[in-house]
Amino acid sequence: MKSISQTRTHRRNRIKKRIHKKITGTAERPRLAVFRSLKGIYAQLIDDSSDKTLLAVSSQSKVLAAEISKAKGKIEVAKIVGKAIGEEAKKQKIEAVVFDRSGYLYHGRIKALAEGAREAGLKF
Repeated sequence: MKSISQTRTHRRNRIKKRIHKKITGTAERPRLAVFRSLKGIYAQLIDDSSDKTLLAVSSQSKVLAAEISKAKGKIEVAKIVGKAIGEEAKKQKIEAVVFDRSGYLYHGRIKALAEGAREAGLKF
């Protein structure tokens, strides 16, 4: 019998495959892929046409350590990561992205990361 965590992971992977059929990132409009773990959150800008990661930011990065230490919860941390990836994307002259929630529900930390990226100027 499968445990509940195996079932959740299996469900998320099925949704993730279904999403990846529909969206792809290009050099002009990369895919903003999000991964959420129990302790951190990670965001990447990916160009699927050349199979390259253009940019990556995580809550574990040392650059954001000072800001993240002041945050009160995981949702605030996700918003900080979203703003950071938005600002880095602006530096590389990327203005529009395709949002890939990777099978996670659009609420909580995923929603906070998306809102932070939008505040930094990214267009979905």
